[in-house]
Amino acid sequence: MAKSASRSRSTSGGVDWRRFAAIAAPALIAAVALVALTTQGVLAVSFSISGTPFTVTARQLKGQGFEQFGVLDRSARQASSGHTNQIGLTANVIKSATISHLCQSVALGPLTLRITAGTGSTPVQATDLVVDADRLSGNASFTNISIGQDAGTLTAVPGIKGPPGEFAQQASTVVIRNLRQHAYATTAGTFTLPDFSLSFGHAC
Repeated sequence: MAKSASRSRSTSGGVDWRRFAAIAAPALIAAVALVALTTQGVLAVSFSISGTPFTVTARQLKGQGFEQFGVLDRSARQASSGHTNQIGLTANVIKSATISHLCQSVALGPLTLRITAGTGSTPVQATDLVVDADRLSGNASFTNISIGQDAGTLTAVPGIKGPPGEFAQQASTVVIRNLRQHAYATTAGTFTLPDFSLSFGHAC
């Protein structure tokens, strides 16, 4: 009886390491997997998307380190409708970007949600910016561009590469004036939005 009571006190006052290991192991495995995926650039360019496109415009985008390659994003909306849940898009990746007069709009039923930023003297700034889009237009210029490179060998944005053997291009710098994108997803390491404004109104 004394031995049993001693064990009971030890269990309640200390740590049951077997139970801790059973609980912590899945979380640790998930954390390791997330680190591995991030290193490979998978999380940055591929996640389950809503399937609702949005428009992004800007007076000018300047970027250091540019990559572009094809991706297949999974759409929750198309999957629920019984159709294919994959959308073929291009991943447009920029290591560091400054964006002036940024506008983003998305249709929410009968309303249009509109976000603007960088409309004053301070531009929007982003790092490790990834935009998955099916249409991109503007007046673009690149330096040290490489077209047709294997997506699995891209180096302009450290840590982010495309599918090995697939078509891709990269450049040291990119400047796009009068930018317009029809996009489905955006991710960024950091995103600073001076003069931020959110309202319902007209599309960009």
